[in-house]
Amino acid sequence: MSNLLKAPTRDQIKRLPKALLHDHLDGGLRPQTILDIAKEIGYNALPTTNATELGKWFGDSCDSGSLVRYLETFEHTIAVMQRREDIVRVAKECALDLARDGVVYAEVRGAPELFTLKGLTMSQVVEATLEGYRLGEAQAREEGFPIRVTSLLCGMRQNKLSQDVAELVVKYRDQGVVGFDIAGPEDGFPPSDQLETFEYLRRENAHFTIHAGEAYGLPSIWEAIQLCGAERLGHGVRIIDDIDLSGATPILGRLASYIRDRRVPLEMCPTSNLQTGAAKTIKEHPIGKLAKLRFRVTVNTDNRLMSQTSMTHEMEELVKAFDWNFLDLQRVTVNALKSAFIPFEERLALIEEIVKPGYLAVSAE
Repeated sequence: MSNLLKAPTRDQIKRLPKALLHDHLDGGLRPQTILDIAKEIGYNALPTTNATELGKWFGDSCDSGSLVRYLETFEHTIAVMQRREDIVRVAKECALDLARDGVVYAEVRGAPELFTLKGLTMSQVVEATLEGYRLGEAQAREEGFPIRVTSLLCGMRQNKLSQDVAELVVKYRDQGVVGFDIAGPEDGFPPSDQLETFEYLRRENAHFTIHAGEAYGLPSIWEAIQLCGAERLGHGVRIIDDIDLSGATPILGRLASYIRDRRVPLEMCPTSNLQTGAAKTIKEHPIGKLAKLRFRVTVNTDNRLMSQTSMTHEMEELVKAFDWNFLDLQRVTVNALKSAFIPFEERLALIEEIVKPGYLAVSAE
């Protein structure tokens, strides 16, 4: 136990087994892959043809505070993910990159409708994505980095295709799709707009999470949980607004108490949340207080390219900001696995693998 109470180094963090619940496929491309595909398809709108400079441009644009520049970054990644072979490549590289960073289980999400601009059907997009994950898993296994990657399908809350996407979740749930999500702007597009779709998913015994409490506040969280029945909250960072921190002892409001007592998982993405204004620094991010209050906090990347991040980087920043130790990192990893959308037996097997040899072996070195 004494080893678990030590602060891990970056190298140790990288070697720790990790679990990831909130990562967007179109937000995690390799800069060189964007350049390669852009050249093949004749896409000439990129700001530079140098991979290092392009990666920096993505990070700078998302740090700029300009919504226009932030959204432009996704225009580029979506533009190079319109052919089947390109989706396969991006998904394969996603699995590889996560595995090489020590991730052993990941749920990666994407909105199939975004990749149908050149003629692919949404089913073809799903199938290409799943094929890429399997190829990436196989290569990662050969390299000695076992990983399992599953898929979450997103409906864009400002559009009208969520029901179609939900039906794809049910269609492909035995082939690697484990759940549903809605993404896109929270303000003006409340979760209850999609209520019929969520009711359909519940009738079909299908899992779903909802982006809520990221850029918008408590009403979005309340609707996601109490009206729509979300099992997890994508971000959920604004739940801090329902906690009175002015005194010596924090006082939880009704909604915050419900979220904590029901063990509703929070898919928190610290670096990304800084870019969207949840906090000015990691040290000020609500994740520190929420973890101390024993909310079911999980640590995630959101958009690895846009935030220039990885699971190792996210965890390293939290170790620095909140003096987290091996036990703290183990706790949020177990939280993520408890909250995964795979069957209980599979979650339990992963948890046992992490609790016993993983953390103890690394921390003992």
